[in-house]
Amino acid sequence: MKFSSLLTDYRLSMVIDTSVVINLHACTYGVQIVSAIPNQLVIPTIAVDELPVGTAERNFLESLFDAGLVAAVELADDEYQVFQELTSISPTVDDGEAATIAVSSGRNILPIIDDRKGRARAITLIPSLEPGWSLDIFNHAEVVSDLGNSIHADAVYLALYKGRMRIPSERTDDVIALVGVERAKDCTCLPGYKERFGPQSSSAT
Repeated sequence: MKFSSLLTDYRLSMVIDTSVVINLHACTYGVQIVSAIPNQLVIPTIAVDELPVGTAERNFLESLFDAGLVAAVELADDEYQVFQELTSISPTVDDGEAATIAVSSGRNILPIIDDRKGRARAITLIPSLEPGWSLDIFNHAEVVSDLGNSIHADAVYLALYKGRMRIPSERTDDVIALVGVERAKDCTCLPGYKERFGPQSSSAT
């Protein structure tokens, strides 16, 4: 199967928000995935602070800091002005997403955001940079090559099932084909889940 990721030919730095961290942690292969990505990943300290100290996700992120795989960045003055606008002018977005968009705008680097409202604000503010999804990181050609097809499918499944990773609706069929229909039934976060599988509960234990 050929996996699609708009990041494969993108070589500049990328700025991520907390949803990306949660998905990478949930999949259990997060360190290997981030290690395979050739781009420098940064995350605003405001987004870092959304993950409480001592939680598994925060500990995972700090391990990425320690390994030099992700860098925490402070907002510059002009970026903070953008952040204030995004958190005070309707439709507002949460602090982590606002900080991610502000860094993207100020430094002209690609934002990775899964929240639809945050993505819409990013597209309006930075029309030259279509935001990526967490799924784009998972489907990066170098990640797939490093993990191998079987583990890649496991990682996407776990991000969906445990991390409740959001994906674009137009890629749902490809994701279901990747993880398999039976495992897809566990992933109630999939777009159009009820229409596809009915109002059943997850079969996973």
